[in-house]
Amino acid sequence: MESTVTPTGIPEKPKVNILAALSYVWVLFIIPLVMAKDDPFVKFHVKQGIVLFIAEVVIWVVWMIPLLGWVIGWIGNLVALILAIKGIMNVLQGKEEELPLVGKYAQNFRI
Repeated sequence: MESTVTPTGIPEKPKVNILAALSYVWVLFIIPLVMAKDDPFVKFHVKQGIVLFIAEVVIWVVWMIPLLGWVIGWIGNLVALILAIKGIMNVLQGKEEELPLVGKYAQNFRI
């Protein structure tokens, strides 16, 4: 894909940025996984999106436990939201930066 440089010096790849940003929106990671399989930038963010999705599913299961699960669920969902926002911000800035708690597990995925 052809990229241009914005006045701030950040490379701009509109289609790739949108696809990579979708990686962090719950199950929508499937779209960039299928559409931009060959782009290493998108692939990096899709891997992190997959791990974040798995973590969110685990959080939902824990949330079913009365009392303690509810507390852990609220905190876990807040952390997941913050990580998703951080991931989208990294995409928009053109960075391939590992997310805390998630990034080290994303390296293990082969897509």
